[in-house]
Amino acid sequence: MLRRSHLYGSYTVSTHTSTDVTRAVRDRYARAAATSAACCEPSCCGDKPSAVTMSRAIGYTEEQLGTVPEEANLGLGCGNPTALAQLRPGETVLDLGSGAGIDCFLAAESVGSEGLVIGVDMTPEMVDRARRNAKQGAYQNVEFRLGEIEALPVADESVDVILSNCVLNLTNDKARVLREAFRVLRSGGRLVVSDMVSDQEIPSVLAGSLDAVAGCLPTFRAEYLSVFEKAGFTDVVISSETPYPMSYIMEDVGVAAFLAENPDAAAELERFAASISGAHFSAKKP
Repeated sequence: MLRRSHLYGSYTVSTHTSTDVTRAVRDRYARAAATSAACCEPSCCGDKPSAVTMSRAIGYTEEQLGTVPEEANLGLGCGNPTALAQLRPGETVLDLGSGAGIDCFLAAESVGSEGLVIGVDMTPEMVDRARRNAKQGAYQNVEFRLGEIEALPVADESVDVILSNCVLNLTNDKARVLREAFRVLRSGGRLVVSDMVSDQEIPSVLAGSLDAVAGCLPTFRAEYLSVFEKAGFTDVVISSETPYPMSYIMEDVGVAAFLAENPDAAAELERFAASISGAHFSAKKP
């Protein structure tokens, strides 16, 4: 049955319930939380890049990667939102889907001892790992909370800046997430999001796979911008955009496996994979 999918932002064949998607995403990132940051070198992961290689490719500098605990970098993002957020000392920062904590720890350096960084993640294993990393790095201005970004465990108008890195495309309801983001931001607060975008429909063979969904599928650019505006944000723009590493798309999103299983769809799958970019969105709360 063809129906409008909140997750994909395009017309696709979809039989997944919200519960199915949430479980698949949580299971995937629980497994990632149990993985050593150093384990995914090319020698043991085929063509998949290491976490460090992947992070360099999407915009993290050597200096940034050298300042955070090694186990905080899982190479799971699609950009570097902290590089564009213009964080200032004393600000309160919220990271949606904070994972093992890399963006929280980078933000903590920028806001200093008078600031606060809050990471929210729905995967207990990720929250545990992030808390261990915070302890290892002796971060006094970072805390991690277990919760879903559709219902943030954060007070109204208590945050100056919101970051998110390749997470909003994993939710079934971006609109609800952004309404929550609007709620917790102070007036004049800003939001910087890195996520995957494309100008092409998601092939039905991918959209029908929970593994591909949990690997993060892109949304149309215009539709992503629209959902910010409908939530009440202003000055909504794509501030930068970079083609996404093909090795990740082929392996983690699962395009390579689908190419092998669906040779008749090869042209469509390859065209779709080549269309994906990592984009940085920015917006403000009036």
